[in-house]
Amino acid sequence: ECSRVFHAGGARLVLCGRTWEKLEALYDALISVTDPSTTALIEFVLFPLQLLLLFTKYSQLFYLCGSCISLLAAILPNMISRRTGQIVLINSIQGKIGIPFRAAYAASKHAAVGFFDCLRAEMEEFDISVSTVNPTFICSYHRQPAPGNWEASIWKFFFRKVSYGVHPVEVAEEVLATVSRKKQEVLMANPIPRAAVYIRTFFPELFFAIVASGIREKLKTEEEN
Repeated sequence: ECSRVFHAGGARLVLCGRTWEKLEALYDALISVTDPSTTALIEFVLFPLQLLLLFTKYSQLFYLCGSCISLLAAILPNMISRRTGQIVLINSIQGKIGIPFRAAYAASKHAAVGFFDCLRAEMEEFDISVSTVNPTFICSYHRQPAPGNWEASIWKFFFRKVSYGVHPVEVAEEVLATVSRKKQEVLMANPIPRAAVYIRTFFPELFFAIVASGIREKLKTEEEN
């Protein structure tokens, strides 16, 4: 969705990913509605990048270190030499607060926030903007969380919209707005999960009590079953 939104806005794109077939399908979809010369599906960047979007989809900490840092190491020297550029991380609200039984995932998201907070300060002298976008759950086009899940019942008041999350188009449009306005940090969430982030910061004991009550309810449900 980010590629579609930026492509529609006239950006020149370089598409990167793990699955070649999906990249080809996206490339074909994009060039079917515009000039093919404005979109590249290539292994090496042949022109200076003005904007780098990074997606922390995977929970493994080593993936964050290996993949994102490798990309940054390749791209940053050119941005620094030109003293211009933007780096945007699409992360997760779980980089701000942790949910029970999501330890590895939350740890990787917290690590990403910390890494990019440091990077933002380090890049300021080179006029390079660093932003993080932290959405709540992003709903899939094809499936929704199963009803009756204990996490949904406990955490729906913190993280859900009607469709258990924000739509991919909403995220892409917010990313575009973040780039246009050079926002440093964005939290995409409805009022209740947004409030949970502030409760975690200013009233941690209350937040921890709510988390603990969710664990107790889960254990009680397991005993009854």
